[in-house]
Amino acid sequence: MTSAPFLLVDAGNSRIKWALATADGTMLETGVFGHASAAQAQSDQPVPAEPAWQSSSPRPSAAWISNVAGAAAGERLDALIDAAWPGLPRTTIRASAHQCGVTNGYREPARLGSDRWAAMIGARAAFPGEDLLIATLGTATTLEALRADGMFTGGLIAPGWSLMMRSLGEHTAQLPILAAHSVEEPSSAAHAREWFATDTPQAISAGSLLAQTALIERAWHELARAWNAPVRLVLGGGAADTVARALNVPCTRHDSLVLSGLALIAAEGSA
Repeated sequence: MTSAPFLLVDAGNSRIKWALATADGTMLETGVFGHASAAQAQSDQPVPAEPAWQSSSPRPSAAWISNVAGAAAGERLDALIDAAWPGLPRTTIRASAHQCGVTNGYREPARLGSDRWAAMIGARAAFPGEDLLIATLGTATTLEALRADGMFTGGLIAPGWSLMMRSLGEHTAQLPILAAHSVEEPSSAAHAREWFATDTPQAISAGSLLAQTALIERAWHELARAWNAPVRLVLGGGAADTVARALNVPCTRHDSLVLSGLALIAAEGSA
């Protein structure tokens, strides 16, 4: 008899991704929906307001949740899950000192974001035996340095591409507030002159994008130098397509690292 799948939920700051997955990590169904806040109407990536899992079957055995969006988002998730599957057991994960082959290098392991923790667990499983730099490009841009032996040695956090653009508009008197879906994507042509814009929105977009690529490329070069070894750059998140096209270093796309990591955490926790 096939065991019931897990419900996996990745509640980020901009949107919520979910999956029904088997114990071996096979994703049976996936989806995305938005937060209930008024700000969702201004989202860079408009998504459905409600999850589609109500029609999904069979009933999951349990829900495993990474929530970095706050208490209100957690309460809404509880209500949505109970509406679909009353009484479904659930676990909201936190980073730990060691889990699923990954060792947490934070001085206080629990202070690491649960999404970053799950993503590293997913990345190590996806690229075993490799040194990794994991770049997640969402509301924030996060970079994680993960050794082939599973040791997380540290990370970086910066404003994401969209947040940079919005911040300029919100904190300067004469610049517009831009969202990623409202601007023309800057050229990634080799000649620098094609990056220099002749209108303000494009100048903001290109400047913010180059700030993202400069951070990632510098971090990748510094990590490879420090470790004296090849480092695979893994990109995910809502802005990954745009940033990947502008990078001058090789990268690998993976858009389900958090959910993949949650599947491994769920399997280990349920064993």
